[in-house]
Amino acid sequence: MSECCCGEKDIYLPELATITRMQHMNETELFLHLELDSGKELGHMPGQFVEVSVAGIGEAPISNTSSPTKSGFDLVVRKIGRVTNAIHAMKEGDKLGIRGPLGHGYPLEDMKGKDLVFICGGIGLVPQRSLINYVLDKPEDFGKVAILFGAASFEQRLYQDQLARWAQNDKVQLLETIDKPHPEWSGNVGVVTTIMNQIDIDLANAISLICGPPIMYKFVIMSLEQANVSNENIFVNLERRMKCGVGKCGHCQINHHYACQSGPVFRYSDLSDIPEAI
Repeated sequence: MSECCCGEKDIYLPELATITRMQHMNETELFLHLELDSGKELGHMPGQFVEVSVAGIGEAPISNTSSPTKSGFDLVVRKIGRVTNAIHAMKEGDKLGIRGPLGHGYPLEDMKGKDLVFICGGIGLVPQRSLINYVLDKPEDFGKVAILFGAASFEQRLYQDQLARWAQNDKVQLLETIDKPHPEWSGNVGVVTTIMNQIDIDLANAISLICGPPIMYKFVIMSLEQANVSNENIFVNLERRMKCGVGKCGHCQINHHYACQSGPVFRYSDLSDIPEAI
């Protein structure tokens, strides 16, 4: 494990982790479970991310999708570039470099005792899964949970086994929709805002957590505002903006904020006066 001079872990130096389990979720998404070679835990909190490196190729920021209540950590890697293509070609037992955990996650203390509404679009379910499972592992600390998941197609529904388990959990209201009809799908067809009126939770007194494609944020926030949800009770995950992870490249800059440093999780009230943020 990489350590600084005081003996503490240096999150900015990479350390090796071994892929202990992997599964192709669809044509573009690959699930990985990793264990640090040091034998220690990553020490992440829900909402944080890591920089993943492949020797001789480069590194990429990837959201952590597992709860810190479990051993090891999970990533979902979308096949979109040199680094992620190289990861997709790996096998169990191969090693990756890991820097992190990085960024600021969800303010868990502020959420205790509250009802939570997760609104996820596509791969936006991946970072949200970390907090969802954390909350469900500590049911005494939180109120009711609603999970809304919208996928572009039937084939792009992620974590299908996990979705089935959430649907059977008495603490959870799971609502799903897909954008296009499919012969095997009997549920709602349409964007995720078309199922928001089915939420059993009192939105005005709950915390809403949004993660998904950029176009989704605007319309979800409009729907929440119509339900009298205050901006202080809306959290947005801007993980899609990250690159270097240390606030140097400027790729994730939003006015005076750097998503990799101040975020990737933001309270919407801190961004509502920055038009380019959402």
